[in-house]
Amino acid sequence: MNDKIWLSSPHMGGNELKYIHEAFNANWVAPLGPNVNGFEEDIEQFLKTDVKVAALSAGTAALHLALIECGVSQGDEVICQSMTFSASANPIAYQGAIPVFVDSEPDTWNICPVALEEAIKDRIAKGKTPKAIVAVHLYGMPFKVDEVMAVANKYNIPVIEDAAEALGSTYKGKACGTFGRFGVLSFNGNKIITTSGGGALVCHTQEDKDKTVFLSTQARDNAPHYQHSEIGYNYRMSNICAGIGRGQMEVLPSRVEARRKMHDFYVQLFKDIDGVTVFAEPDSDYYSNHWLSAIIVDPKVTGNSREDLRLALLEDNIESRPLWKPMHLQPVFSNSPYYGGNVSEQLFENGLCLPSGSNLTDEERERIATKVKEVFGK
Repeated sequence: MNDKIWLSSPHMGGNELKYIHEAFNANWVAPLGPNVNGFEEDIEQFLKTDVKVAALSAGTAALHLALIECGVSQGDEVICQSMTFSASANPIAYQGAIPVFVDSEPDTWNICPVALEEAIKDRIAKGKTPKAIVAVHLYGMPFKVDEVMAVANKYNIPVIEDAAEALGSTYKGKACGTFGRFGVLSFNGNKIITTSGGGALVCHTQEDKDKTVFLSTQARDNAPHYQHSEIGYNYRMSNICAGIGRGQMEVLPSRVEARRKMHDFYVQLFKDIDGVTVFAEPDSDYYSNHWLSAIIVDPKVTGNSREDLRLALLEDNIESRPLWKPMHLQPVFSNSPYYGGNVSEQLFENGLCLPSGSNLTDEERERIATKVKEVFGK
């Protein structure tokens, strides 16, 4: 059997070991140290905005702390984009809060501003003003920032940007993750850069960053003994993982370029195949890192479904994956409120994510192209 072509595999740059060795040599094998500080500074400089970054153990941890800092607690309601990975919604449940899911719009596949306002109005009418809005930049595609922020500001509800998939993406030239009250980044093994496991919270004030670091290191009070006035968490990134991140930050621009080239490859591959649409930016305001390239397959036109293509690729050991199953369709959230139409359901029904790694070879691209042409008779 041919070697496996992964959907999105880690891609090391070469300098990661230098930072790791420095940590070992200095005995900084802990959730603090020069790599943690340096990694945070590297991200701040990359985002090109006056923000403060706290490096954490996961993007999920970052979102959890953002909810806490927005005052979300037991019985509160938090609006969340339905078309997303479960990590966008799970931290809402950690706080004993209730997720209120909102449909996508077809241009960016992200939270629909119209349905968002409908949800807010209805929840307020029912006596519950949502405490926060979790909006996701899906697969690296910026959501409709101006429209979403306008609705959020109108009702004075803080936005938490789930930019876990969108490091390197921009909207009107400004980095994703810097628009909301908080921004969430992920450095999981499948992301555009990785620290093996890890994430970060993007804050707009030093006070918010200090609070994040405090909560992420067990909320230990400033005392000579161990004293705790708040519940804390073990969410800080280790100096070793941050060392990997420092090496990865050196190659981040080239990784974004390579992912975008994979998107261009798929645009060319599918340009003459009727009934297949490659997910792309709506206009020049949007700049996606194309963390994952995705397509929509119309089986009525192509004669083949999304699933036919997925299984054909699998036969040649090529990984592909359906789009995220919307959260309002997940058994664990079946009782949660939902607003909107069926855009996200249709995307899930007909959408497929294709191999998008920055380390794919010409030979691997040829294998993908061969299978696609076999399925669609080209």
